[in-house]
Amino acid sequence: MNDQDTAPGRPADGLDVRHDTFTISRRLDAPRPVVFAAFADTAVRRRWFRLPGSGAAYHHEFGVGGGETAQSTFTVPDAPPEHLDYRSRYLDIVPDRRIVFVYESTVDGVLRWTSLVTVLLADEAGSTQLTWTEQVAFLVRTGDGSADLPHLRGGTALRLNGLAAALQSSASPVPQH
Repeated sequence: MNDQDTAPGRPADGLDVRHDTFTISRRLDAPRPVVFAAFADTAVRRRWFRLPGSGAAYHHEFGVGGGETAQSTFTVPDAPPEHLDYRSRYLDIVPDRRIVFVYESTVDGVLRWTSLVTVLLADEAGSTQLTWTEQVAFLVRTGDGSADLPHLRGGTALRLNGLAAALQSSASPVPQH
């Protein structure tokens, strides 16, 4: 038996996996190629995609078969620090239109959830309509699990707010493909 078999929030039989799906849409004041570049360009990506905590390290390879790894240490008062790990892999990329990737989130060496994400980009009156759809499997719950989906959805919404802010501050020219 390893540590993951007895992790808090994980039933002894390991069969209690909770599946959820959510979609978040954002109208972004930038053309599709600029929004797409904010996912592809590592320097721009660092302005909006960050793990919470300190001591973060990132590695990003944008391309089918590539992905991203990130680690940080998250500390809250009156609790031990948590080591966060994020790993993703790009499955499908259609320049300026679609990004499909999978990712996993690990806390203190325990795989907590894994997701399939589809990001769609569409023209909308001089701006871009971004639609983020995430299908998640929660493998280990926090407490009774009732806060897990709201936490993930809220964190994703904040990340997309960061994307909008990064696009506003970006003076980058439209990339050529």
